[in-house]
Amino acid sequence: MEIYIDTANIEHIEYAAKLGFVSGVTTNPSLLAKEDPKVDVKKRILEIHSLIGGHLSVEVNSTNCEGMLREAEEIVSWFPEATIKIPMIPEGLMAVYELAKKGIPSNVTLIFSTTQAIAANNAGASYVSLFMGRLDDISSNSSEVLQDICDIWDLHAYSSEIIAASIRHPLHIIEAAKAGAHIATVPYKVIMQSLKHPLTDAGIEAFSKDYEKMLAEKKKIINV
Repeated sequence: MEIYIDTANIEHIEYAAKLGFVSGVTTNPSLLAKEDPKVDVKKRILEIHSLIGGHLSVEVNSTNCEGMLREAEEIVSWFPEATIKIPMIPEGLMAVYELAKKGIPSNVTLIFSTTQAIAANNAGASYVSLFMGRLDDISSNSSEVLQDICDIWDLHAYSSEIIAASIRHPLHIIEAAKAGAHIATVPYKVIMQSLKHPLTDAGIEAFSKDYEKMLAEKKKIINV
Protein backbone atom coordinates (compact mmCIF):
# COMPACT_ATOMS: atom_id res chain seq x y z
CA MET A 1 0.00 0.00 0.00
CA GLU A 2 1.36 3.40 -0.98
CA ILE A 3 1.35 6.34 1.42
CA TYR A 4 0.44 9.85 0.25
CA ILE A 5 0.54 12.94 2.44
CA ASP A 6 -2.69 14.92 2.72
CA THR A 7 -1.62 18.53 3.12
CA ALA A 8 -0.62 21.74 1.38
CA ASN A 9 2.04 22.67 3.94
CA ILE A 10 5.36 23.03 2.11
CA GLU A 11 7.55 22.33 5.15
CA HIS A 12 5.64 19.16 5.95
CA ILE A 13 5.78 17.96 2.35
CA GLU A 14 9.50 18.69 2.12
CA TYR A 15 10.21 16.70 5.28
CA ALA A 16 7.92 13.84 4.23
CA ALA A 17 9.72 13.59 0.90
CA LYS A 18 13.01 13.06 2.75
CA LEU A 19 11.55 10.13 4.67
CA GLY A 20 11.60 8.11 1.47
CA PHE A 21 8.29 6.26 1.77
CA VAL A 22 5.78 8.96 0.79
CA SER A 23 4.97 8.74 -2.92
CA GLY A 24 2.30 11.36 -3.51
CA VAL A 25 0.24 14.29 -2.25
CA THR A 26 -3.47 15.03 -2.09
CA THR A 27 -4.78 18.54 -1.59
CA ASN A 28 -8.13 20.30 -1.47
CA PRO A 29 -9.28 23.93 -1.28
CA SER A 30 -9.59 23.75 2.52
CA LEU A 31 -6.00 22.57 2.94
CA LEU A 32 -4.71 25.25 0.59
CA ALA A 33 -6.69 27.98 2.36
CA LYS A 34 -5.51 26.74 5.75
CA GLU A 35 -1.91 27.44 4.79
CA ASP A 36 -2.61 30.80 3.16
CA PRO A 37 -6.06 32.23 2.28
CA LYS A 38 -4.37 34.34 -0.41
CA VAL A 39 -2.32 31.44 -1.81
CA ASP A 40 -1.47 31.37 -5.51
CA VAL A 41 -2.82 27.88 -6.19
CA LYS A 42 -0.87 27.38 -9.42
CA LYS A 43 2.41 28.38 -7.79
CA ARG A 44 1.76 26.25 -4.69
CA ILE A 45 0.81 23.14 -6.68
CA LEU A 46 3.92 23.33 -8.87
CA GLU A 47 6.06 23.90 -5.78
CA ILE A 48 4.56 20.83 -4.10
CA HIS A 49 5.19 18.67 -7.14
CA SER A 50 8.79 19.85 -7.41
CA LEU A 51 9.39 18.68 -3.83
CA ILE A 52 7.89 15.21 -3.91
CA GLY A 53 6.95 14.30 -7.49
CA GLY A 54 4.70 11.30 -7.98
CA HIS A 55 0.94 11.55 -7.62
CA LEU A 56 -0.63 14.95 -6.97
CA SER A 57 -4.41 15.35 -6.83
CA VAL A 58 -5.68 18.86 -7.53
CA GLU A 59 -9.32 19.57 -6.70
CA VAL A 60 -11.77 21.58 -8.78
CA ASN A 61 -14.13 24.07 -7.15
CA SER A 62 -17.10 23.93 -9.54
CA THR A 63 -20.15 21.80 -8.81
CA ASN A 64 -21.40 21.47 -12.39
CA CYS A 65 -19.91 19.33 -15.13
CA GLU A 66 -19.10 22.16 -17.51
CA GLY A 67 -17.27 24.13 -14.83
CA MET A 68 -15.33 21.08 -13.63
CA LEU A 69 -14.17 20.27 -17.16
CA ARG A 70 -13.14 23.86 -17.73
CA GLU A 71 -11.13 23.89 -14.50
CA ALA A 72 -9.60 20.49 -15.26
CA GLU A 73 -8.40 21.60 -18.67
CA GLU A 74 -6.94 24.76 -17.16
CA ILE A 75 -5.08 22.76 -14.49
CA VAL A 76 -3.71 20.28 -17.02
CA SER A 77 -2.56 23.15 -19.26
CA TRP A 78 -0.02 24.28 -16.64
CA PHE A 79 0.40 20.97 -14.81
CA PRO A 80 0.12 18.00 -17.23
CA GLU A 81 0.90 15.46 -14.49
CA ALA A 82 -2.13 16.45 -12.40
CA THR A 83 -4.80 14.04 -11.26
CA ILE A 84 -8.07 15.99 -11.17
CA LYS A 85 -9.97 15.63 -7.92
CA ILE A 86 -13.74 15.54 -8.56
CA PRO A 87 -16.55 15.47 -5.95
CA MET A 88 -18.84 12.44 -5.79
CA ILE A 89 -21.99 14.03 -7.20
CA PRO A 90 -23.90 13.26 -10.43
CA GLU A 91 -22.35 16.26 -12.21
CA GLY A 92 -18.97 15.05 -11.01
CA LEU A 93 -19.50 11.61 -12.53
CA MET A 94 -20.37 13.28 -15.84
CA ALA A 95 -17.09 15.17 -15.66
CA VAL A 96 -15.15 12.01 -14.79
CA TYR A 97 -16.67 10.24 -17.79
CA GLU A 98 -15.56 13.06 -20.11
CA LEU A 99 -12.10 13.30 -18.55
CA ALA A 100 -11.60 9.55 -18.97
CA LYS A 101 -12.36 9.85 -22.70
CA LYS A 102 -9.59 12.47 -22.92
CA GLY A 103 -7.14 10.33 -20.96
CA ILE A 104 -7.06 12.73 -18.00
CA PRO A 105 -6.82 10.88 -14.65
CA SER A 106 -9.37 11.67 -11.96
CA ASN A 107 -9.72 11.07 -8.24
CA VAL A 108 -13.33 10.95 -7.07
CA THR A 109 -13.45 12.38 -3.57
CA LEU A 110 -16.03 12.48 -0.76
CA ILE A 111 -17.05 8.84 -1.21
CA PHE A 112 -18.86 7.36 1.77
CA SER A 113 -20.54 4.22 0.42
CA THR A 114 -19.79 1.16 -1.66
CA THR A 115 -22.36 2.10 -4.30
CA GLN A 116 -20.73 5.51 -4.72
CA ALA A 117 -17.36 3.84 -5.21
CA ILE A 118 -18.75 1.47 -7.84
CA ALA A 119 -20.39 4.34 -9.72
CA ALA A 120 -17.14 6.32 -9.71
CA ASN A 121 -15.17 3.37 -11.04
CA ASN A 122 -17.69 2.68 -13.78
CA ALA A 123 -17.69 6.33 -14.83
CA GLY A 124 -13.96 6.05 -15.48
CA ALA A 125 -12.31 7.29 -12.27
CA SER A 126 -8.64 6.54 -11.87
CA TYR A 127 -8.94 6.68 -8.08
CA VAL A 128 -11.82 6.41 -5.61
CA SER A 129 -11.35 8.04 -2.20
CA LEU A 130 -13.28 6.65 0.77
CA PHE A 131 -13.40 9.05 3.73
CA MET A 132 -12.86 6.82 6.75
CA GLY A 133 -12.71 9.37 9.56
CA ARG A 134 -15.86 11.17 8.52
CA LEU A 135 -17.74 7.87 8.38
CA ASP A 136 -16.58 7.03 11.89
CA ASP A 137 -17.77 10.48 12.99
CA ILE A 138 -21.37 9.49 12.23
CA SER A 139 -20.99 6.09 13.93
CA SER A 140 -20.57 4.14 10.70
CA ASN A 141 -17.90 1.45 10.55
CA SER A 142 -15.49 2.78 7.95
CA SER A 143 -13.38 -0.39 8.02
CA GLU A 144 -16.36 -2.50 7.00
CA VAL A 145 -17.22 -0.16 4.13
CA LEU A 146 -13.61 -0.15 2.95
CA GLN A 147 -13.42 -3.95 3.19
CA ASP A 148 -16.60 -4.29 1.10
CA ILE A 149 -15.13 -1.99 -1.56
CA CYS A 150 -11.83 -3.89 -1.65
CA ASP A 151 -13.61 -7.26 -1.86
CA ILE A 152 -15.74 -6.07 -4.77
CA TRP A 153 -12.67 -4.68 -6.55
CA ASP A 154 -10.95 -8.06 -6.21
CA LEU A 155 -14.04 -9.92 -7.41
CA HIS A 156 -14.58 -7.80 -10.51
CA ALA A 157 -10.97 -6.73 -11.16
CA TYR A 158 -11.94 -3.06 -11.29
CA SER A 159 -9.24 -0.83 -12.71
CA SER A 160 -9.46 2.21 -10.43
CA GLU A 161 -7.27 2.39 -7.33
CA ILE A 162 -8.77 2.64 -3.86
CA ILE A 163 -7.60 5.50 -1.65
CA ALA A 164 -8.28 5.43 2.08
CA ALA A 165 -8.75 9.11 2.94
CA SER A 166 -9.76 11.13 6.02
CA ILE A 167 -7.22 9.15 8.03
CA ARG A 168 -7.45 10.19 11.67
CA HIS A 169 -4.97 7.88 13.43
CA PRO A 170 -2.39 5.14 12.75
CA LEU A 171 -5.00 2.41 13.24
CA HIS A 172 -6.78 3.67 10.13
CA ILE A 173 -3.57 3.07 8.17
CA ILE A 174 -3.42 -0.52 9.42
CA GLU A 175 -7.09 -1.10 8.66
CA ALA A 176 -6.63 0.28 5.14
CA ALA A 177 -3.65 -1.97 4.48
CA LYS A 178 -5.42 -5.07 5.84
CA ALA A 179 -8.50 -4.38 3.73
CA GLY A 180 -6.40 -4.10 0.58
CA ALA A 181 -6.55 -0.39 -0.22
CA HIS A 182 -3.99 0.62 -2.81
CA ILE A 183 -3.22 3.95 -1.14
CA ALA A 184 -3.72 5.73 2.19
CA THR A 185 -3.52 9.52 2.11
CA VAL A 186 -2.48 10.63 5.56
CA PRO A 187 -2.11 13.98 7.39
CA TYR A 188 1.42 14.89 8.41
CA LYS A 189 0.62 14.59 12.12
CA VAL A 190 -0.64 11.03 11.71
CA ILE A 191 2.34 10.06 9.55
CA MET A 192 4.67 11.16 12.34
CA GLN A 193 2.54 9.41 14.98
CA SER A 194 2.74 6.19 12.98
CA LEU A 195 6.56 6.24 13.10
CA LYS A 196 6.81 6.49 16.87
CA HIS A 197 6.69 3.79 19.52
CA PRO A 198 7.63 4.09 23.21
CA LEU A 199 9.72 0.90 23.04
CA THR A 200 11.74 2.36 20.18
CA ASP A 201 12.42 5.49 22.24
CA ALA A 202 13.29 3.39 25.30
CA GLY A 203 15.58 1.18 23.24
CA ILE A 204 17.48 4.14 21.80
CA GLU A 205 17.87 5.62 25.28
CA ALA A 206 19.17 2.31 26.63
CA PHE A 207 21.63 1.89 23.74
CA SER A 208 22.92 5.43 24.26
CA LYS A 209 23.47 4.86 27.98
CA ASP A 210 25.27 1.56 27.35
CA TYR A 211 27.47 3.21 24.74
CA GLU A 212 28.37 5.99 27.18
CA LYS A 213 29.26 3.38 29.82
CA MET A 214 31.46 1.57 27.31
CA LEU A 215 33.31 4.79 26.46
CA ALA A 216 33.76 5.53 30.15
CA GLU A 217 35.28 2.07 30.74
CA LYS A 218 37.68 2.52 27.81
CA LYS A 219 38.84 5.86 29.23
CA LYS A 220 39.55 4.15 32.61
CA ILE A 221 41.68 1.50 30.89
CA ILE A 222 43.61 4.11 28.92
CA ASN A 223 44.25 6.21 32.02
CA VAL A 224 45.51 3.25 34.08
